[in-house]
Amino acid sequence: MKIQNAFRLGLFGGLGVIVAIAIGAAVGSLATVLTYVGAALFLALGLDPLVSFLAKHGWPRWLAIVTVLVVLLAALVGIVFAIIPVVIDQVNTLIKAIQALLPAITSGTFWTDVHRNFPWLDVNTVETSLNNFVSGLSVNSIGKGLLSTGLYIASGITGAIVVFILTLYFVASLGSIKRGLYQLVPASKRPGFIDIAEQISQAVGKYVMGQGALGLVNGILSFLFLQLILPLFGVPVHYAALLAVIALIGSLIPLVGTITASTIITLLVWAFDGTPSVFIVAIYYIVYMGVEAYIVSPRIMNTAVSVPGVVVVIAALAGGTLLGVLGALVAIPVAASILLIIKQVVIPRQNEL
Repeated sequence: MKIQNAFRLGLFGGLGVIVAIAIGAAVGSLATVLTYVGAALFLALGLDPLVSFLAKHGWPRWLAIVTVLVVLLAALVGIVFAIIPVVIDQVNTLIKAIQALLPAITSGTFWTDVHRNFPWLDVNTVETSLNNFVSGLSVNSIGKGLLSTGLYIASGITGAIVVFILTLYFVASLGSIKRGLYQLVPASKRPGFIDIAEQISQAVGKYVMGQGALGLVNGILSFLFLQLILPLFGVPVHYAALLAVIALIGSLIPLVGTITASTIITLLVWAFDGTPSVFIVAIYYIVYMGVEAYIVSPRIMNTAVSVPGVVVVIAALAGGTLLGVLGALVAIPVAASILLIIKQVVIPRQNEL
């Protein structure tokens, strides 16, 4: 349609801009829902190889799906039960510390003791700042802070439940979803599209399995070292189960996950156990990170996705910037999929020109 009137051209252009803004606003308002759907689909593609493996060995598909999801749910429950004892213990420690401080605060000797133990500290300035901070607090502000914290926790729990339910549906109906998507492609191009889509699906599944294998290796070795080996030599380490869970979760995050988890674990050991435990644990994780980077990770991930190292770094940084941890997890299989499309679609077409 040719538009010769300048006013009509501007009107249609303005309407197009308004529609684009409305679509962007709709997508923005649905960002949380789209994130849930993307996370669930990513997990479903990652769990599908396990389901297919069990189905190939004679398991009914519904039983394979239930078994895989029950194992996943049991792992999540185990993580929660590894965290709860630490939280309870630390809360009890905090309550005891507050109870020990209350007599000194009420008797007025607290600041005198602080000045005696820390003579270099300007006690008057600290006391004035603390009093101003406390006087600025109100029941309303404290209540709002507690309410917002509770809402964040409730939102996280709700999101995890929604993702789990969506994962259940996606795993159960992944075959029908693929068939429905393939029918939208013209029949002449359908075989090539199916071939590329299946390769992408397998690459995502292998990547998730490979990343999960890295996490299991780090978590199991950490638990064995902290819980069994160190106590044999009289080196105490508290909360070994929690520290192993942190190691497992950290290894699921590409590039920076292992080093971040190792740093957190070392600091926690320093806080809970002091020396010499912290030095031994730090040395262990330095050695483990080298072994993982040069031996374990290449052997596992080379069979999962074949992506150049530079692309891995750029993709993980871009995904982490856009969508946080989820973006970093999804970025590498997305980069592998793009490279696959370029190799099998774009380059052959360019060669035909």
